[in-house]
Order: sequence, then structure tokens, then C-alpha cells
Amino acid sequence: MGSPWKALSDDSRRGILLLLKDKDMIPTEIAEHFNFTLPALSSHLRILKDADLVSEIKRGQNRFYSLNRKTTSEIVRFFDDMYDYNLNSLKEYVENKGSISRGKRK
Repeated sequence: MGSPWKALSDDSRRGILLLLKDKDMIPTEIAEHFNFTLPALSSHLRILKDADLVSEIKRGQNRFYSLNRKTTSEIVRFFDDMYDYNLNSLKEYVENKGSISRGKRK
């Protein structure tokens, strides 16, 4: 399995994920939104699939790609945790600085 972080490092792959957040799509539908060939799109989709960011389902003769919400939710949770920690730390710093400043005035 590939790294989701490495897969997300490419602007085009992030764009593909944004398209797939609304609906499942076949490669030709996805390609309409980008200026690259179907083989290039296939390479991007393979990387996203290897990173478990998208899944592929064959329906008839078409292959539909969809966003893997479990993996993408884990990434969102990581950033939520990171920013929540920083915001809580900032809040504590500001509150403590305020109490230290008030203490100096006495």
C-alpha cells in the first residue's frame, strides 16, 4: 500500500479527490476536468488507489472510482487533532500570559 501523504502531494490528485467527494465517476468523466491524457489519469488513479484514498468498482464495462471516506476521514482527523492541540495551547498561553500580566500590576 502506498502512502496517502505522498499521494496527496500532487495538485492533480487532490483535484481528483475533490471531484470524487460528490459522486462516483468513470475515468473519462474525471479526465474532462483536467488537461492530461487518459494514461496519465490512469497513473494518478492507480496511485490514489494504492494509497487507499479511492476505490474502484466495476459495473458492466465501466470502472467507477469513488472516494474512500474511511481513509480520508482519518487524514481529516489528524489535522483536526493537530490544530485542536495548537488552538488549546494558544488559549492556555493567552490565559496564562493574562494572569501573569495581572500579577505584575499588583
